[in-house]
Amino acid sequence: MELKLNMDEYLPLREVVFEALRDAIVHGEFEPGERLLEVALAKRLGVSRTPVREAIRMLELEGLVVMVPRKGAEVARITEKDLRDALEIRLSLEELAVELACKRIDEDGRLRLKEACENFREAVRSGRVPDIVDTDVAFHETICELSNNPRLVSLTKNFGEQVYRYRVEYVRDTGYHGKLLREHDEITEAILLGDVEKAKAVMHQHIYDQEQIVIQNIKQKQDTI
Repeated sequence: MELKLNMDEYLPLREVVFEALRDAIVHGEFEPGERLLEVALAKRLGVSRTPVREAIRMLELEGLVVMVPRKGAEVARITEKDLRDALEIRLSLEELAVELACKRIDEDGRLRLKEACENFREAVRSGRVPDIVDTDVAFHETICELSNNPRLVSLTKNFGEQVYRYRVEYVRDTGYHGKLLREHDEITEAILLGDVEKAKAVMHQHIYDQEQIVIQNIKQKQDTI
């Protein structure tokens, strides 16, 4: 795995390192429970240990890293409670988004929604997990944008980072890709038809399925520890 720094002359180095490590964690490039060794990370990033140490402290404040006695920093494990709390909020946002999208979608929105759905299909065919996750995010963000509610769009995007790790965990299992496609198709069709109840019902099932599969994966990993 290659870590990249996006250098910004206006940001302190610790912020640049923080963003690089945070991005790697939420995209699943560091596994839950994986140790973060200052010396090794500093060498890979081409920086001193100080900004790495400061970045790790910032990640700890965000809950993405935990400090383990006699071991040091490691990527926070995904817990069942964290997952349920996060998806409880996501469900409320997504159900509101599909309801408003059903009522407010215009012709341009119809084209954008169909395109987002097709892009997800192409990503699934490719089998590349990062592409599948990114097009899944884009599909749900498109629905939110069709609500024509900027505050809802902002809330959803800000919250999206907190559930990104769960999305990665879900789509890694190729056995559920077909179900994901069907649910996206059904959500798209319901919105295009303006069927609020159908859209909300499928969205609810869509997120519930994600919760159950990720919980199953969490328990399997705990059994192997």
